[in-house]
Amino acid sequence: MIKDSNILTDTHNRTHNYLRISLSEKCNLRCTYCMPKDGIALSPRAHLMTADEIESIATVFVNYGVDKIRLTGGEPLVRKDFKIILEKLSKLPVKLSITTNALLTDRYIEDFKKYGLHDINVSLDTLDTEKFKFITRRDQFKLAYDNIQQLINEGFNVKINAVLMKDFNEDEITDFIELTRNQEINVRFIEFMPFDGNAWNKNKLVSQAEILNRVTDFYGVQALKPLTNEQNFTARNFQIENFKGSFGIISSVTNPFCDSCNRIRLTADGKLKNCLFSNDETNLLTAFRNGENIEELINKSLNSKEAVRAGMTDFDQLTNPDLHSNNRSMIAIGG
Repeated sequence: MIKDSNILTDTHNRTHNYLRISLSEKCNLRCTYCMPKDGIALSPRAHLMTADEIESIATVFVNYGVDKIRLTGGEPLVRKDFKIILEKLSKLPVKLSITTNALLTDRYIEDFKKYGLHDINVSLDTLDTEKFKFITRRDQFKLAYDNIQQLINEGFNVKINAVLMKDFNEDEITDFIELTRNQEINVRFIEFMPFDGNAWNKNKLVSQAEILNRVTDFYGVQALKPLTNEQNFTARNFQIENFKGSFGIISSVTNPFCDSCNRIRLTADGKLKNCLFSNDETNLLTAFRNGENIEELINKSLNSKEAVRAGMTDFDQLTNPDLHSNNRSMIAIGG
């Protein structure tokens, strides 16, 4: 058994205290950048982590220094035992958060409060009803938007994540920022990233530079105020002068933040991914069920983590489909 307290520190001296756990490969939306048009082959139920297994495996990570756990999917709230999982994880000494599309959050408001889940990231890529229907393949914009407002009114720390795609929603950048004028929320613009089946091409990419150009063209250069980025940041944050909220840019493609990465991902079927872009996975669930020492597997996985984006150090490598063709679709990774 490994006794080294640095089990979660990789060979590039990055310590990983942030675990993202995917609870489900299923989702009640069908966002084009996340799920292939024809869907994905779902893992058999017996291959997925149970609530008890999620708790036990998460506890191993916590024992070695993880102090933040984010629940993801798919859509984590479609899982029927979500409340049980939340209750179990709430007993661990961690900060709990969730990424959701908000379609079901109205059912869990009191559970979020009871079990100390205050940080909620909501995926919302457009403020236009017809665009929402197109990108999600579902007519649910009003429900999503109303539930977001409910979360804000109930005092949750809400961040809105919008994946930007050229000729689709980049004209809404300032509309999203206007949401921060009178509300203490954070809107985060995410560069469209290449994953299996999402029809990515570089012409759809809206870069960090383009985002800031649009912002300064609309509000003026003097109105844009850079904010101090938190440790291990993913988003570079800004605020428009006199606005209550803020906005950030997650530029994984054009301006990555790998040097301070502290994140590891556990898929719904119990595979550990040391990088979002990596094809490699480590099967923790099978080892756990066999009574094996998963600490050694965790340590080995982190020691194989590359310095930058699974070894794809430049734009040409990142956008070469041959280098990430074996990676999962985003919905099966958990973001």
